[in-house]
Amino acid sequence: MMAFGQDPERSLADAYIIPAFRGEQTFMPTSFLEIVELPDGRIELRRAEDEGSLVTLDFSEDAKVFLQGQHVEVAKAMLSVGVQMAGRLVEGEFDKEEGPRVLH
Repeated sequence: MMAFGQDPERSLADAYIIPAFRGEQTFMPTSFLEIVELPDGRIELRRAEDEGSLVTLDFSEDAKVFLQGQHVEVAKAMLSVGVQMAGRLVEGEFDKEEGPRVLH
């Protein structure tokens, strides 16, 4: 395993691999997901065996300053919670909401 920062394309992925959802797979096969910091600073979630992005996060410079350079840790937390939530949705733990949703 490489230390973070040695290889800008793979280092974050090597440090942080999360298992994908289990249970009835309706839209994503069972595999491992990885979080990768790209050379341009964007952070993406993708399947470990695939180069295609599932989710991409791009923090502004202002956000990086506000987060005191800890944007990678924030991204890992955001993506981990998102994967957990998606797994719970797939397993039927949540009812679909009806009507418009307001995001704050």
